[in-house]
Amino acid sequence: MKKIVLIFFPLFFATCAFINNHTPLPPGKSETAIQFDGPFVLYKSGKVFVKYIYEDDGVMSTRIDTATLTDKTNLLLTVLTDKADKTFSVRLKNNLQVEKSEYKKPVKLVAISDIEGNFEAFRKLLQNCGVIDTSFNWTFGDGDLVLAGDFFDRGIEVTEVLWLIYSLEDKAKAAGGYVHFILGNHEIMNLSGDLRYLPSKYVQDAELLNENYSFGLLGKNSELGRWLNTKNIIEKIGDMLFVHGGISVEINRMNVSLNRINELARPYYADHQYIYNDQRIGLIFGETGPFWYRGYYKGNPLASIDQIDNTLEVFNVKHIITGHCVIADTISVLHDGKLINLDVHHAGGYSEALFIEGEKQFRITKNGEKIPLIE
Repeated sequence: MKKIVLIFFPLFFATCAFINNHTPLPPGKSETAIQFDGPFVLYKSGKVFVKYIYEDDGVMSTRIDTATLTDKTNLLLTVLTDKADKTFSVRLKNNLQVEKSEYKKPVKLVAISDIEGNFEAFRKLLQNCGVIDTSFNWTFGDGDLVLAGDFFDRGIEVTEVLWLIYSLEDKAKAAGGYVHFILGNHEIMNLSGDLRYLPSKYVQDAELLNENYSFGLLGKNSELGRWLNTKNIIEKIGDMLFVHGGISVEINRMNVSLNRINELARPYYADHQYIYNDQRIGLIFGETGPFWYRGYYKGNPLASIDQIDNTLEVFNVKHIITGHCVIADTISVLHDGKLINLDVHHAGGYSEALFIEGEKQFRITKNGEKIPLIE
């Protein structure tokens, strides 16, 4: 592995105010320089390029580590956290595989949605639920962690959140557990170039690195982009259906399997032309598709109980678990538990996670309280 010499940019960015954690440059570099963002891992010409951004008294610079493809798993990536004195390390995966659409119900399960770049809220929930320890090790044994979309946008720690999810996958598998990352509308927006909610920090990151944010840093030649493209937009875990937005009448009427929905959608995650050769793809990516639909909680008319029951029957489940819409300060239960909404205003201090053990369902608060979902 070799390092490319630092390239300094005499620029001052308003995003310097965003810095809330930092790691020093390697020995021999400025003692006042701190890691600002990264890593961003890109592939080109048979090599791996790991790019970091550093800041030193308002001056931004980049550091690029390189390795051959055969040496990629020896790279040790350094990732920031919400704490100035705390980082964690990540190794790149040997290979990436497309996720299955259906899984057996685990003994225990934690589900979270709509973190939106808020690393602190995410970390605290995972620790309060016993999923990780203070060193970001997996401590949930053979349990499953389900992330129901919208971990991008609004917040300024998206890179950190993504690498934590990425790193926990292998740790969970080694312990007999599993991490499910189901994509929401904000994941699809970022992959396809719709950046209307993207903080300026990431626009400036892309400019510094001379890359397009969506099609470069998250594109087909990036590790995070390739990884995100292995994820599903809907999964069945035991008797539970996890989907970011919901299942509309139109999707019910398609009468296709979960696996087929994911197969139809996957080639178009990064598409920004919206030209489809199959009407079903247009439905999936439209406002009544699985990651955009809001009809369970908003609009007129609201989804009927007949529609919800039809979805339960079509996919042979007892519960539909979503994010996407904040309807209360806590995780919400509707229609006698047939519908569970995970979305809460994490940035506003209302973080909660769903915790399931056997047939018992709880909500875990930001303070670690374990409260029965239906009291």
